[in-house]
Amino acid sequence: MADRPADRGDGPADAARVPAMGGTRTVPAPDAVARDYLLLALRLDQRIPGLVDGYFGPADLKAQVDMEQGRSPARLRQDAADLRERLAGEVPDADRRAWLEAQLIALETQAAALAGDPLPYLDHVTRCFAYRPMRRPDAEFDDAAATIDALLPGDAALTDRLEAWDRRFEIGTDRLPSVLDWLVARFRARAATTFGLPDGEDLRVSLVRDEPWSGYNWFDGGRQSRVDINLDLPRRAAELVHTVAHETYPGHHLEHAWKEADLVDGQGRLESSILLINTPECLISEGLADLGRQFAVPSDEHVGLLVELYDRAGLAIAADPVAARSAAERTIAIGEHRNTLAAIRGNAAILRHVDGRSHDEVLAYLRDVGRYAPEVATKRIEFIEHPLWRTYVFVYAEGEALLARWLAVVPESQRVARFGRLLHEPLTPAAVTVPG
Repeated sequence: MADRPADRGDGPADAARVPAMGGTRTVPAPDAVARDYLLLALRLDQRIPGLVDGYFGPADLKAQVDMEQGRSPARLRQDAADLRERLAGEVPDADRRAWLEAQLIALETQAAALAGDPLPYLDHVTRCFAYRPMRRPDAEFDDAAATIDALLPGDAALTDRLEAWDRRFEIGTDRLPSVLDWLVARFRARAATTFGLPDGEDLRVSLVRDEPWSGYNWFDGGRQSRVDINLDLPRRAAELVHTVAHETYPGHHLEHAWKEADLVDGQGRLESSILLINTPECLISEGLADLGRQFAVPSDEHVGLLVELYDRAGLAIAADPVAARSAAERTIAIGEHRNTLAAIRGNAAILRHVDGRSHDEVLAYLRDVGRYAPEVATKRIEFIEHPLWRTYVFVYAEGEALLARWLAVVPESQRVARFGRLLHEPLTPAAVTVPG
């Protein structure tokens, strides 16, 4: 079947009703631009499975695409370019227009690659996220490792010392459900006080295996999320705090729930009823989720939270309150520099996909320079080499650094309000870039 002309109608005249957890909810009819954006994204997902991370828009559009034979990548590329040209005449709101422009450039780039016209790796990444990642000097990682080395003195290799330290804080799988329930409830209460919660929001947490990521938020619409915690690697206390805050409050779940309430239901911006991987919204979302842990756990509460977590997890160190507190303080100090080491994932991706270094060479780089334990390095390179995530790998460290600079330019008293904008507004990387 030949490709059909682009769909240009104004969409269904009446609001659609789509299923949502807890009942059926009404979705307003999209305008022509939002409708064509949703159709483009759903069609491209047929060619790039996993591109659509979540969809809670009009069910008839999804059904329409499901019944189609599928458009060619070249046609999808043209559809993206055509829709981008229409923005100036059909979208009067500047912030909405800028957001759609950035998203469409990313979709056009991915369609072009499928059509046999790929860009060099870093140029592709730049157009996908409206932000160019940079290779970081290895000296940054060596300095972080040197500081960790001083915090964990000993004769063994630093990687071995870190692994031995981490084993003390591994949480048994049998304890994880109750610990997760406690952390989620605590972070939800904090978020309710700090940022507020939209009506009807809720989530559930499940334990999974055999995934390339450590945790994942699946947003279903209706203010509902499913959060998966991966058990492929041991779950350690401090790392679990980060993962839970990242995926729930004030991270992905709270962001998606508030944007559904404000942008989709409040303003009728139906383009926000689809969540797309490898687009600029991901750089903002992952940066927000990583940065959000400082609001979930204020610095003056961090030690106390870890000590209580040790006890709830049944860790041996909890039997000695003094030792537990000392361990928590050292863990926090180490964690600050481990966060620097985590940015090596971007360098590793550049080595693999730009420099053409082999799988084994990059694996050794993650172990030797990133100081990852072998099994963790293996999981990291699995992500770096994955067809979908090979582009995505930059969004964590780069997104957090971008938003941290944006927060830092306002007085501390204004940072909660500024972070709150990330939960409610369709901000692009350009909108949060600090000059200089």
